Order: sequence, then structure tokens, then C-alpha cells
Amino acid sequence: MCGRFVRSSPQEVICDEFEAVAAAETDFVPRYNICPGDEVLAIAGAAARRVGRLRWGLVPSFAKDVRGGPRAINARAETVHSRPAFRNAFRRRRCLIVADGFYEWRRDGAVRVPFLARPREPRPIAFAGVWDRWRGPDGQDLTTCAIVTCPANADLAPVHDRMPVILDRAARERWLAPDEDPETLRALLRSYTEGALEVYEVSRLVNSPRNDVPECTRSV
Repeated sequence: MCGRFVRSSPQEVICDEFEAVAAAETDFVPRYNICPGDEVLAIAGAAARRVGRLRWGLVPSFAKDVRGGPRAINARAETVHSRPAFRNAFRRRRCLIVADGFYEWRRDGAVRVPFLARPREPRPIAFAGVWDRWRGPDGQDLTTCAIVTCPANADLAPVHDRMPVILDRAARERWLAPDEDPETLRALLRSYTEGALEVYEVSRLVNSPRNDVPECTRSV
């Protein structure tokens, strides 16, 4: 799974990497411990890409009550096309979620040890995401997302058995294309290139959602 991640690149680097423009009032302040329920930066649109905000934790459009049940932060690559909570979003509402790395925890007995995985070439990366819009009876709009996950690659496997789907530039184009064939989309949802990530233990500061500081990312 992916339950915490980092997004620290400045606005100009993100917009350049994804050939996108920033939507109004989009906050690019660096985040070092993004948690479920937080707002994340996401990119949608094939022709005119915009970097905007979504809340992490998907509420399907058909949900009767926004407060009912847990919000899904991850969608498994193996079932994102078929599970009722995600299948319409998979077909029509796909996005890129901007990150610079992600955390996973390895269990040592009763202790969970945090690790950071990030690209060896420092640059923003794109998680495959799906999003949906829920509208309440009072007209309230809630726009939310989930990160698609897949089996871990060899870099991460000693720490955890799952990882977010990281899309390279060619895959990003296809993932955002509105009329892409579902089987082609499913083929994109695979483990990241072996050897492309560095994975190292970090401070247990990251265990608390209250800590959102650069020290969370530093190697111990």
C-alpha cells in the first residue's frame, strides 16, 4: 500500500516536468509527510493539463453519506477496473498524483521501521491515480482521489510487498488520454523499473502525522 508520501519540488519544477499550468489558489508549499485526508497535488486533462488539488481518500459519487465507512486511499491495480468504488473513475476520471518519494514500513517484531523510497535521479514522479466527485444533498462538492498500487519491485520488496504505480512520461500520456482502451490502461499498472529507486531507513519522526518537516526524509 501507500499510506504516506513526500512532495517537495517547487512549483516551476513540477509544472515543467508535467508540462502543466497551476490552477488558481494551488498550494505548492513543500510537504514531507502527506497523510490520508490531506490535500494532494494532482494533474488531469490530456490537452490542457492543470495542477490542482484533490483530497486523498476516495468517496465514490454514488455514496449515500460522505461520513459512512472508511475512504479508500489506495486502489489495487489488479481490481481497479472492476471494483464498484473505482471502476467508473478508472474509465473516466484518471489523474497523476505528484510526489517526490513515498514511505513504507518494515515490521521488525513488534516494531514498524520507516523507509523512504525515491528516484535515484531527483525529480518529481507521478503516481497513477483515480478521482471522483461526490455531491451532497445540500450541493456540497467533495473531490477525492486514490493512488493505484501494484506489487513491489526488487528495490522495495525487502521492506514491503506493495508500492504505488509510478508512471514514466510515455505512460502518463496514455493514462490521461480520455479514450484509451481499458486493456492498454491496465498494462500500464506495473511495478517501477528495478534499480530506479533508492530505499533507505528514515527517522521515526514520520510515524506521527503531526511531523511534517524535512527531517522526516533524512537517512538514519
